[in-house]
Amino acid sequence: MHLPLPPLLLLLLLAAVAAATTTFRPDWNRLQGLARARVEVKAFVTQDIPLYHNLVMKHLPGADPELVLLGHRFEELERIPLSDMTREEINALVQELGFYRKASPDEPVPPEYLRAPARPAGDAPDHADL
Repeated sequence: MHLPLPPLLLLLLLAAVAAATTTFRPDWNRLQGLARARVEVKAFVTQDIPLYHNLVMKHLPGADPELVLLGHRFEELERIPLSDMTREEINALVQELGFYRKASPDEPVPPEYLRAPARPAGDAPDHADL
């Protein structure tokens, strides 16, 4: 047989349900910023990476986008997060690092840039501020 709940217990139960449904409030401004950052990085990946020599995109599901710089023996030199950067900022960074940008994806790379952005030791830019 089903026993009715006492009015006070029912009131407390309803208050707990109401509190649980109203406590989570998403920060819509932050979510819009995240969506904008994803669109900026995606535009760079799909439209700009094919124009750069020696720049390769590797998709890792769920990982935050970052630029991983490798040495000539494929050792990791540095990781630079890209999530908060605009497409223009990412392009400027990649060019500052010495990657050669072609006018079209099928354009040949001049011989002097075939090993770019490789530089002699000591010639690398300082990115301690990133």
